[in-house]
Amino acid sequence: MAFVHEEREALRLLHGIENGTMKSAEVARLVADADPALVYLILTWLRSRYGGDHPAAEGVLGRLVELTGQHAAVQSKMREGKADSVVTWFEQEHSYRDFGDTEFVALVVEKLES
Repeated sequence: MAFVHEEREALRLLHGIENGTMKSAEVARLVADADPALVYLILTWLRSRYGGDHPAAEGVLGRLVELTGQHAAVQSKMREGKADSVVTWFEQEHSYRDFGDTEFVALVVEKLES
């Protein structure tokens, strides 16, 4: 793995939201340092994974709503990231639901860093 640090930070962000182990201000600081496409992809992966009738949907989606509602910079990063060519590539070639967290992050980080 050539991008161990980048993957670790991306998983820290994803798991911080997913598991509720970080406050939204802490997550927002990680988002500020992250690539906009990575932010968009991670938050969209979480929305996709926890949509519908998933037992943890209320908690995870609630944290996402809190994060984007309290931190305008996160919304801005999302808008910027959505326009990135890596996002276009991922959404044309893959489905968010086809990946577990580690596999998803490894694929996205590798693409962003190449």
